[in-house]
Amino acid sequence: MKPEGELFVDHRASPGLTPEQARRLGYEPSQVREGALFEAATMQCVHCQRIVVKNPLRDRERSFCMQCGGAYICDLCDDDRRKPDYEHMPFKKIVDLVATGKATLVSLGVRPLLIPTGKKEF
Repeated sequence: MKPEGELFVDHRASPGLTPEQARRLGYEPSQVREGALFEAATMQCVHCQRIVVKNPLRDRERSFCMQCGGAYICDLCDDDRRKPDYEHMPFKKIVDLVATGKATLVSLGVRPLLIPTGKKEF
């Protein structure tokens, strides 16, 4: 399964979103107004598995994790990656630790909380 996709928001036969609604949802209002058809690529973060809509108006570079083979990571995970106490914990590693019984998952997110089960620690 590829970590890429597409999003279509079709307001050609609807009143669209108000400018306030659009901004709250992260859109430029002109992209989702009455009569508009918004298309954008999506990407999946290799660390947290979030689906991120690629903003076609974005100027700054996207983040990639070289430890994960150059795979895309979202802005939240990139911010976390830059902290001094960061521990590299991509989603695949979390799945492996839980599946092998080495850890129990308490919460998932940018900073997942895992509890070692007593088997060979991670």
